[in-house]
Amino acid sequence: MANVFLVGAGPGDPGMLTLRAKEIIETCDIMIYDYLANVDFLKWCKPDCEILYVGKKGGDHTLPQDKINELIVEKARSGKTICRLKGGDPYVFGRGGEEGEELVDAGIDFEVVPGITAGVAAPAYAGIPVTHRDFTTSVCFITGHEDPTKGESGNNWEVYGQSNSTLVFYMGVGNLPMISENLMKNGRAADTPVALVRWGTRCNQTSFVSTLENVAAEAKEREWKAPSIIIVGGVCSLHDKLAWFEKKPMLGKGVVVTRAREQASGLVDILRGHGACIHEFPTISVEHLNDYNEVETAILQLARYQWVVFTSVNGVKFFWEQLNQIGLDSRILGGMQVAAIGPATADELKGRGIIPDFVPEKYVAEHVVEGLLKLGIQGQDVLIPRAKVAREVLPEELKKAGCNVTVLPVYETKLVQASGDEIVASLDNGDIQYVTFTSSSTVENFFELVSPDTFKKYPDVKIASIGPVTTKTLSGFGFTPDIEPSEYTIPGLVSELVKDVD
Repeated sequence: MANVFLVGAGPGDPGMLTLRAKEIIETCDIMIYDYLANVDFLKWCKPDCEILYVGKKGGDHTLPQDKINELIVEKARSGKTICRLKGGDPYVFGRGGEEGEELVDAGIDFEVVPGITAGVAAPAYAGIPVTHRDFTTSVCFITGHEDPTKGESGNNWEVYGQSNSTLVFYMGVGNLPMISENLMKNGRAADTPVALVRWGTRCNQTSFVSTLENVAAEAKEREWKAPSIIIVGGVCSLHDKLAWFEKKPMLGKGVVVTRAREQASGLVDILRGHGACIHEFPTISVEHLNDYNEVETAILQLARYQWVVFTSVNGVKFFWEQLNQIGLDSRILGGMQVAAIGPATADELKGRGIIPDFVPEKYVAEHVVEGLLKLGIQGQDVLIPRAKVAREVLPEELKKAGCNVTVLPVYETKLVQASGDEIVASLDNGDIQYVTFTSSSTVENFFELVSPDTFKKYPDVKIASIGPVTTKTLSGFGFTPDIEPSEYTIPGLVSELVKDVD
């Protein structure tokens, strides 16, 4: 079996990565990746994976290609599984063919995992189909940056100039004057539409359409830079009509997500769907307890409680994990009443066959207690499975109402980031416009890593809080959120962020 995989990472949008590529990333022992491969993919690597960057951009080579080839062969001989991750497709201007030849010469088996190439994806995200029956029935992929050591050009400008094919140039921004001049000299009309797409499919994508005659001057005026795809042909006239990606409301807006990585996917996916650039900064991780004897005892004595109140999705997950560990299931809750604080917690319970008896309209302790009192909880025995460290307002309010409350830690949260340097650097660069907080613990841990005094240096960065409890914690650090939804949920928070951008 192959132990080297030449993997196409696609054009940059995480959703464009193939399932096979993700499988290789998750299981490889050594990751060797390029400049154009989305670094977000590296979070899927195993904790002990050796990660090596060999990117090349604009003449700045971390390693020249011959040294990259040597590195791949050297690592492959260790017997470990190698993922050679390349932007786009390995065999479309990715030099994957050269790397494959080196592996064959070294007697090393390999496998190619194709990726979606930028020459198709970037135009599509800019509203440009590379083929269209009203314009052209063919497309030609061309390098805009040939090997300077070659004796003569491999580009047949006469054919390109006289053809009606859509021309897609890779890596050609620096040579744009030469490309446009050669095409016009060889028969392409000066008013032929030309589009440039930079960082295609990513949250910072930008594009514009010009003509063959004017595109070089306009690109210079805009200070246009690589990485960009150049598209030449009548299909570019569809850019404004079919553009969809650059209409996303939060396109290019940098948003910090402070949720635990285990919980962040929902918020991240929704924000990315609106075009936001996500800066994941999981200040906390959700961890198992060292000892579950207390939890097991409480479960075995569950019949003594009249109510079980779940305050989070994690509380449900970890409670059920222990149920399963001791050979029990949802039936043990038969005959008692169950409350879920928030729709996500309620959905987690429903997925386990439990329809909550109570889900409050608002997710603050005072409102929760008021609703529970109407259902006659006063004086009853109540179990609250939750985090080891959490706010005591709900248990205290229930105790005041005469309830016998048992707080049962079923998981704990821990600080996971070593420092806030990466976020501070992004703040300095102006890459961040919003910081989101979805719980008091995310606030506390964020400001343990980024001091309040440091954060105050960025008054234009807006703070988004999921609700009044989190807002109260923010106030303790001297901050008032700019955004707080009336519905204290992830969709509610995102909705308010989108409104703020508008």
